[in-house]
Amino acid sequence: MGDVEQEVVDEAARCLRETLNAAVDVWPALGEPAGAFDSERGQYSATEYLRLLAGNAPPNGSKIVGLTGRDLFIPMLTFLFGQAQLRGPVALVSVARLRPEFYGLPPDSEVLASRLRKEVLHETGHAFGLIHCSDPGCAMSLSTALQHVDAKEAAYCASCRRMIGRALEGFRKEGR
Repeated sequence: MGDVEQEVVDEAARCLRETLNAAVDVWPALGEPAGAFDSERGQYSATEYLRLLAGNAPPNGSKIVGLTGRDLFIPMLTFLFGQAQLRGPVALVSVARLRPEFYGLPPDSEVLASRLRKEVLHETGHAFGLIHCSDPGCAMSLSTALQHVDAKEAAYCASCRRMIGRALEGFRKEGR
């Protein structure tokens, strides 16, 4: 959504294909939602991005994962790395705070790719019905700070792997 480098899009798609063993289609970029920018906060409303994604979700019930370079917020949080509709069709990941340069550090494509994989799996997991996991190494563990993202793996723990496996099996049986 908006300007996101093709390498970032490709990495997210590759991660989902490999981890979920699922078909992943990459769509042309959507525009950004009108009215999403909050000038007082200097950030963009995740709710408006999710609304735009939902309006573009495929009618067959497939999931859609949006990527944005914008810094996102919801009213009750200072920022978020992403958001998804639990058991819904849409998930959203912001790469803004996943970039080392956001914190005044030099760009590092490997660090960005690692963080991106973790957050794409996390938000996609929510879309498939997974909730936050108590295993701090699991991609489904809650990340309220960058240190949490860096501490977890770009993989689901055994329990979350079983749950997402069941969700994907049901999804496939329905022909999605």
